Order: sequence, then structure tokens, then C-alpha cells
Amino acid sequence: MSGLRITGVTITPVALKDPPLLNASGVHEPYALRSIVEVHTDAGITGINEAYGDDATLALLARAADGLAGVDVFDLNELSRRIAAAVGGVEASSPTELIGAASGDKTVAQAVAAFEVACYDAQGRATGRRVADLLGGAVRERVDFSAYLFYKWAEHPGDYEADPWGEALDPDGIVKQARRMVDRYGFGSLKLKGGVFAPEEEIEAVRALRREFPDRPVRLDPNANWTVPTSHRVAEALAGELEYLEDPTPGIPGMAEVAARTELPLATNMCVTGFEEIPEAVRLGAVQVILSDHHFWGGFRATQALAGICQTFGLGLSMHSNTHLGVSLAAMVHLGAATPNLTYALDTHTPWKWESEDVVAGGGLRFVDGAVTVPAGPGLGVDLDRDAVARLHEQYLTCGFRRRDDVGWMRRVRPDWTGKRPRF
Repeated sequence: MSGLRITGVTITPVALKDPPLLNASGVHEPYALRSIVEVHTDAGITGINEAYGDDATLALLARAADGLAGVDVFDLNELSRRIAAAVGGVEASSPTELIGAASGDKTVAQAVAAFEVACYDAQGRATGRRVADLLGGAVRERVDFSAYLFYKWAEHPGDYEADPWGEALDPDGIVKQARRMVDRYGFGSLKLKGGVFAPEEEIEAVRALRREFPDRPVRLDPNANWTVPTSHRVAEALAGELEYLEDPTPGIPGMAEVAARTELPLATNMCVTGFEEIPEAVRLGAVQVILSDHHFWGGFRATQALAGICQTFGLGLSMHSNTHLGVSLAAMVHLGAATPNLTYALDTHTPWKWESEDVVAGGGLRFVDGAVTVPAGPGLGVDLDRDAVARLHEQYLTCGFRRRDDVGWMRRVRPDWTGKRPRF
């Protein structure tokens, strides 16, 4: 098919309100940053995507975009080559320390992902096919998601709008939050973001969730905030209680030490976040489940390559989430639908987003019984609400935030806070 060559790229940074969600590093700031990527073609077709929106990512995407004119949106190998040439010498950076260490390869992968997904959307719009079909066909038409539970404050320090979820600082608060999510969205599994309070308190929160929801699997993710001995202790206490324990301790060797003394599956989106880290993790038996994320693994094709590696070595495959809007959710659904061994329910931050804040026309995709149906339209199956994009771009311009800094925001409440891990 001719006439599908890239003529230009538009990158629009946006900001969405974010609740004070606590984690191992500190606390979410009042605004999360994203960017809307549009790839324009000489056929008048534009493919869209969503990426991180911090200053470093915006600079990376702008540099990559400069070399894409003339690339056929079906020629993803050429797209990848052009991007690698353009950004290969850029200083490695990561939008957050909670997705593992930065590297040159990962920086290139992040840039490739931003444009590859938009090219898939353009391909689908040109051919009248869904992205899931272009990725090999949907093996499931409904993709399951997990409730993502957070310890949180009732509101941010300062003059910021309070979110509707309220405080959750103990097991009762977490159970109440989970009940609200399950009743509203129908989630069939639960994930608690830990590493916030003493491990004993988080053990009790998991047990409280198991009592309240005995038929729903529970996951715990302390973001590598425990030492190996602490991880051993928690794993022993929660033996048989968790679907998996995610990143209890830093690094592949540390994870291997924990894995050697527990039957609980260990999962990661911190110590294995790039292909170069897989061999050591497999050799040491450090993880049993890898959390994919097309945003930083390199896009759809790279994630499916990861899926093949997981299948080869008998590893489970799940999906990581960061604060996101509806374009990312649509991409996650298509990828989840077309990847046969992505059988764990996916993470999502969607419930934490203000319902009035999305860039997708019609307000975004809907959760029914904890799942999202693959959009029926061509490409990603979602379109941009231009007025909404403009509003969230204006919010970006006025909010004053340009990079994620959970440590710095926590210091507004605790001036001595370092965010150093492991803390327990």
C-alpha cells in the first residue's frame, strides 16, 4: 500500500490530576505528566499514541521525531533504525526509579515504543483492521484487569482539589478502598502497592483483603523496599496467600536469594525491564513472572518478543501500569488481547484518574466485570477529544510540574525524607 509515509509528528504534553498515592519512594505529586503522540502521513491518516510527559521524555521524543519524515508506517524496522540513530547517544534516563535502572538500550526502546504504537494505529486506520488483528489476532475479546490498591492520604498538602477516594492508611482503609473498586469496576483480583509501612502492617492488610475477598487473588508489590531477610520473613508469613509477590527486594541476585526460600512466585517490573537483564534472571531463577509494559520495553513487537522468551523459559507474563490516560489503556487492551500467554490480569491506574479527565472521545473505555472489551474500530479503536487534549495541555502549562519527583513531594510533609531503599 502506497501513500502511508510519515510527513510529520505532533507531540502534545498534558497533565492530569493525580491523588496522593503512597509508595516506596514517597508520594505521587498532584499532577501526572503524559504526552499525546500523533504521527501524520501523506495519506491524510494520523496514528495516535500516549507516552510519558516529563521534560526528559519530551526532549527524547522530539529528537526521535526529527528523523522520521518519509518512513512508511508499515516499515517498523526502518522506524526503529531511524530512532536508534537519532537518540542512541542521548544520556540514559528513566521517568521514575520505580521501573528499574536506566540504560541506553532502554532509552532507545522507550522512544521506539512511542512512535511504533502510533504507526500501528495508522496501519489499522488505513486497512480497517484493529491493532489486535495486526498483532496476530485476538485470542480473547475481553482483557481482565486487577484492582490497584494504594495507601494514600486524604489530600495533597497545599491548595489542591481532594480526590473522591479519601484516606487509606491501615488495613481497614485498604479493604474499604478495595470494596469500592470491586463494586464499581468488578475487578477479579487485587494488587496492593506496599513498601510504605512496616511489613507487619502490610501483611495484616493482605490478610484483611483475603478475609474480605476469599475468591480473589491478591498481589503485593513493595517496590524493592525490603532487605532480603525482611523479604524472607514476609514470604513465609504470606505463603499460600498471594498470587505473586512483586519486587520484594532490589536486584536480580537479591530476588534470587528470596526465590530460593519461598514457593511464592516472585514477579518483577524493576529488576528485569530490558532484554539484557533476562539471562541472569533466568540463570539464577530470580523471577517467575515478568511484568511487561510496551511503553518502556520497546512497543508491541518487543513485548511480543518478551512473551516468546517467557514462554520458552516457563515464566508467567503480566503487565505493569503507570498513571495513564485512555490511549494507553486502549493499547494495553489490544496487546493483552493478542498475546496468548499474557494470562495474568493487567495492572491499571484508570480508577485513580478523575473521570472528567481523559483525552479519548466519549470519555474512554469502560470496565465491565473487571475487564475491557477490545475496541471494535480500526487501529486502536479510540479517537482524540480535541477539546479535552487542549484542556489537559493548558493544565500542563499552568501546573508547574515538569518531572515526576515522589521523593521531593514527600519532603513537603516529611523534610527528612530520603526515599532510600530498602527501608525495611
